[in-house]
Amino acid sequence: MNKESNDDIIAATQRWLERAVIGLNLCPFAKAVHVKKQIRYVVSSASTPEDLLKELINELELLAETSSEKIDTTLLIHPHVLTDFLDYNDFLDIADETLEELDLAGELQIASMHPQYQFADTQPDDMENYTNRSPYPTLHLLRESSVDKAVAAFPEADQIFEKNIATMKKLGHEGWNKLWLNAANDAGYAKNPDES
Repeated sequence: MNKESNDDIIAATQRWLERAVIGLNLCPFAKAVHVKKQIRYVVSSASTPEDLLKELINELELLAETSSEKIDTTLLIHPHVLTDFLDYNDFLDIADETLEELDLAGELQIASMHPQYQFADTQPDDMENYTNRSPYPTLHLLRESSVDKAVAAFPEADQIFEKNIATMKKLGHEGWNKLWLNAANDAGYAKNPDES
């Protein structure tokens, strides 16, 4: 099996963002930063959680020091480490502790996406899990100020989670798979996050 290039990994992530996150309106705030090219895509070469943590610290510091017009949000994609969701989930506690240690809690936050994402009290194949299923394990670094602005501009922000679950249940497994088949036809290749 050929190892995917960083360009392939970023392209698959961008297709997922366009097809699922924006296309299904799972995050009403994503389209604006995507169109303005304010999303930083970073493919980590880390093969251990320790190496990933070092990269996470670098990316958190870079985001904090850079103007939001240049980088509003960062997707730190790590295809070679924490591929098991339970390991990834455990790492999220370390990531949040790191935010505190860097004095960035309240300024930045970390959202989680993974090909095997599973909410508590759900079965692995339950459709609501697909709201957070990305092609590769990904740490999404967000600015609190951008989240606050987006929530203020979107009056029903507190209902996004429930709407997303309803969207995914209506779409079903067949609709989810067709989404990636259509993307493959359009782009010549697309990675279904469920295939990881």
